[in-house]
Amino acid sequence: MTYTLTTPLYYVNDKPHLGSAYTTLACDALARYQRLKGQTVLFITGCDEHGQKIQRTAEAAGLSPQAHCDAVSEQYRQLWQSWQISNDRLIRTTDPRHRHIVEQFFARVEANGDIVEGRQQGWYCVACEEFKDDPHEAQDPECPIHRRPLEWRDELNLFFRLSRYQQAIEALIAREGFIQPASRRREVENFVKQGLRDFSISRINLPWGIPVPGHEGHTFYVWFDALLGYLTALLEPGEEADLDTAITRGWPAAVHVIGKDILRFHAVYWPAMLLSAGLDLPQQVFGHGFLTREGQKMGKSLGNVLDPAELLQRCGRDAVRWYLLRDIPFGDDGDFQQQRFIDLVNNDLANTIGNLLNRTSSMARRWFSEAVPPAGTAAGTEHPLAQAAEGARQQALEGLDGLDFRSAAEAALQLAISANGYLNDQAPWSKMKQPDSCEQVAADLYAVLEAARIVALLLAPLLPDLSGRMLTQLGQPVPCSTAASAEAQPAAPAALPWLERLAWGGLEAGAALPEPSPVMARLELDSPL
Repeated sequence: MTYTLTTPLYYVNDKPHLGSAYTTLACDALARYQRLKGQTVLFITGCDEHGQKIQRTAEAAGLSPQAHCDAVSEQYRQLWQSWQISNDRLIRTTDPRHRHIVEQFFARVEANGDIVEGRQQGWYCVACEEFKDDPHEAQDPECPIHRRPLEWRDELNLFFRLSRYQQAIEALIAREGFIQPASRRREVENFVKQGLRDFSISRINLPWGIPVPGHEGHTFYVWFDALLGYLTALLEPGEEADLDTAITRGWPAAVHVIGKDILRFHAVYWPAMLLSAGLDLPQQVFGHGFLTREGQKMGKSLGNVLDPAELLQRCGRDAVRWYLLRDIPFGDDGDFQQQRFIDLVNNDLANTIGNLLNRTSSMARRWFSEAVPPAGTAAGTEHPLAQAAEGARQQALEGLDGLDFRSAAEAALQLAISANGYLNDQAPWSKMKQPDSCEQVAADLYAVLEAARIVALLLAPLLPDLSGRMLTQLGQPVPCSTAASAEAQPAAPAALPWLERLAWGGLEAGAALPEPSPVMARLELDSPL
């Protein structure tokens, strides 16, 4: 069965920001993990390109909406390529096939009696593309998210009969694991408890969007259109747009990973739409938190926006991935602090993990003919580092299964800390000067090298670049965790599956150890980010 996971379809009113990179990096780690376990993965990301906000942004820039969307979507494509994101699909909602999927889906919903005409009145945020619940008598109301004035709307729209699905949605959100983390489920429960109201799925006099078949002058509301991008993305490249075909390609999704601000759309509106069309529901919706910078919300007016392209250029993939996945509990809000970022990267990756491998490999090569030393007493699973490795393996797998990337990263780091401590306690540089100590030194170095090998494997979903360099320095094959369509270094034909390679004792005594070189440089920034 295909494991389908999605990022949101990012709204192309502006260039990519750190928040969208955060979501995408987390999904990339999850996709890589599932592939390493042997799953067939369909990792979907993409761009949401319709709506009034896009139209106004394009007009302000003197561009057609299509030209604006082409330019910004290309920035997303190039950014994910430079970050080596392993997505299998990048869907754009201006793809002509998407229009056909939307029309087919709408026909099913309309045939089910769930489309009615009604009047929509209320305060509307163009930036959110959403009506707000502010009272009518409010003076100069503004969006609490964007801090911009709301616009009063009074128009005839088509409505989806969400109210018909009250009981079904209540049962769905009560299902264990459907909404994660648990705090997000309580938010949705409170919203649903107030009673579900039918919601508008069309706008009038809005040319930039998909026309509603059979309803002249109506354009699909951007959210109705965008959510269906998950289904269009299931199609093979160049495949004819057919809804029945699409859903055989990997539906239902195993998980939608989203920001907490769009949870309602994914956990309430989207499942109801799918139920109306007779389609299966996603297995999980995971709403993660927001990122701030040095305790402040990031924004252009404050001049503190972090550009993910600049972060990559100045700091590298490993550093940024490590900080975002290791320091911020996925699901909670997080704060990007530059000094902490530098300290964690240098202490964890350069000093603890990188130095462990470099110095141990150097000693093994010097004293044991440039090869892995004999295992001796380190071969058994009762060895203290073998037990530490097993604990790290269990913690990392459990963390990754639950999208707890922080726990998985901590597992790998703690194993490296244990191995460093063991190496310092055993002090092979001193023992080697003593007579009849060669066998014990060999066992000690083998145990530390073997722990480093398992650290490298545990890092494969989180830090594929660093993991690959570590395994190469150990003379080990690099497991493939990338998309099937991406260029990747395949594992050696004789290599065991990734899960089996996590067992203690995988290093072969006598195997050649390549000449070591630092696998992680210290991060030095000569100016603030």
